[in-house]
Amino acid sequence: MRLELTRRYALAASHRLNSPHLDEAENERIYGKCNNPYGHGHNYIVEVTVSGKVDPATGMIADLGELDGYVAREIIEPFDHMYLNKDVEAFRDHVPTTENLCMEIFERLKQFPSARLVRIRLEETGRNSFEYAGQGDGDER
Repeated sequence: MRLELTRRYALAASHRLNSPHLDEAENERIYGKCNNPYGHGHNYIVEVTVSGKVDPATGMIADLGELDGYVAREIIEPFDHMYLNKDVEAFRDHVPTTENLCMEIFERLKQFPSARLVRIRLEETGRNSFEYAGQGDGDER
């Protein structure tokens, strides 16, 4: 039997989509208003899905308090109300697209000790969301 638990979290962060590998005109063409030199922000919804055996004593896959604490420490505290380009080391060399943010969150949460991380779903807007389930054969960041 495979059972999954999905827990939702919220965080707000700002970023600027700008690649050092592209010239100014190309950055403007690709990223449009998201290339604003002053950045822009989002109220992200992060869905964390874990899987595991149901503990016969608790009836749960994972202790929600333990999961919440882990997510708070690894994701909410380092990202919430931050300017991703400058405040988060991982995005000093990578464009902080929501795709890259989704993968970074997965990498930071995959060591959760009480259950197996299945996937991360990151909602950027009501129209854009991204899911990442880790690297498979041939996947690259």
